[in-house]
Amino acid sequence: MIFVDTSAWYAANVPTDPQYRVVQKTLASADRLVTTDYVLDETLTLLKARGHAHRARHLGKRLFDGRAARLEYLNEQDVAQAWIIFSTYRDKAWSFTDCASYVAMKRLAVSEAMALDEHFQEMPGISLVPLVV
Repeated sequence: MIFVDTSAWYAANVPTDPQYRVVQKTLASADRLVTTDYVLDETLTLLKARGHAHRARHLGKRLFDGRAARLEYLNEQDVAQAWIIFSTYRDKAWSFTDCASYVAMKRLAVSEAMALDEHFQEMPGISLVPLVV
């Protein structure tokens, strides 16, 4: 299973993004994808804020009906653990959503992430999925 972060969802849904084709190809070649409700929130908000409301609605529909990926909901313990990580790793630029994603990945025993920034690469036990060129 591969965890998909906001950066990958955004790139895969905006044709003018420089990584659009390679991320689309990588997503298409992956077997099982998972993301969280926090990433869903962050991605849909980012798409809409950058003028892609129609793309946000399309992706949201595909995530809510399970066609794009498995949508994992964070529970109260996950959020509390994310806060501990967020508070502890002060030297990292990880967002709270990144920390929550990390907690969900650990709970689900997922060690690969599809992301376009270095944050997941810095997390212990997580590796980035190589993009398919």
